[in-house]
Amino acid sequence: MASVIEEKLKKEYSDKIIELYSFRGDLNVVIKPSDLIEICRFLKTDSELRFNFLSCITAVDYMGIREKRFEIVYILYSIPKRHRVIIKIRVDDGEEAPSLTPLWDTANFQEREIYDMFGIRFTGHPDMTRVLMDDDWVGHPQRKDFPLTYEVPHFTHNKDYIDSRRKSPWRGDE
Repeated sequence: MASVIEEKLKKEYSDKIIELYSFRGDLNVVIKPSDLIEICRFLKTDSELRFNFLSCITAVDYMGIREKRFEIVYILYSIPKRHRVIIKIRVDDGEEAPSLTPLWDTANFQEREIYDMFGIRFTGHPDMTRVLMDDDWVGHPQRKDFPLTYEVPHFTHNKDYIDSRRKSPWRGDE
């Protein structure tokens, strides 16, 4: 089925595909962020493809490795046809990605999670607020430049040695 998906995408969007490859049986398609909604709408509405389920959105931080720092990965699944395709877009720090909430309701929570963990904003999202971290949390913990800290676990044998008021840089403590 990957060949049918590949043929249709090449026929309709050959000028908009940056990279197209197969990895472990799944077709991976890298496109520009500006083409995401158009291509995803095609994948969802085409009668032969019918990608009616956005099963996952995630992001990867390639700080210092790639020209564009982040890669956002969309895994689309067709329940009636039982096939999958992986769409990827690349955005830089501070660059926004288009929201897929108009196409799939499942994008709502997942895009908020990516914003919360990586700081990537989605244009057109109905509620771009934190979903996992506290509202007073400073930073985005899945970014490679997020400061790592260490907390000594509290046990009865070391409770007198631990300062429970240690500064927490992720909460904005100075």
